[in-house]
Amino acid sequence: MNLNKEQIYEWLQEVKDPEIPVLSLVDLGVITQIDLSNNGVSVEMTPTFVGCPAMDYMKQEVESALVAKGIKPVTVSVNYKKTWSSDLITEKGRIALEKFGLAPPPSAQVFTDIGILENAICPRCHETNTELRSPFGPTLCRSIYYCNTCQEAFEQFKPI
Repeated sequence: MNLNKEQIYEWLQEVKDPEIPVLSLVDLGVITQIDLSNNGVSVEMTPTFVGCPAMDYMKQEVESALVAKGIKPVTVSVNYKKTWSSDLITEKGRIALEKFGLAPPPSAQVFTDIGILENAICPRCHETNTELRSPFGPTLCRSIYYCNTCQEAFEQFKPI
């Protein structure tokens, strides 16, 4: 089998985030490196948060997806040396987050003041008349907001 990185990335599009099943790990930006050798494939992942409880599950899913394509051996490792950033989410991933009802994070590079986290763009009506209700969402990577225009609560993926 003649493999290339693009093919591996394409296959890994099938591996979805366990908490946001419309978003692949590739589009989330946690697949940070792929190495090919005669001895198989090595995949490096960088978690969105150090304490992410789904990392072992995601590692197993990546390995299973590649083994199902006939790749052996597959090595999946977690990299804590380079931090993940919300800027690693692809445009396709941002669109998927919004369609799922989660506000995509703004660029992490725009943060000079923590006050920018006070407002988010509502994924339902696209208005900015929103307020942070709680920095603590159902997972470490999400916050709870409320839209004063459409009067709906929503989650925003935290920019880091």
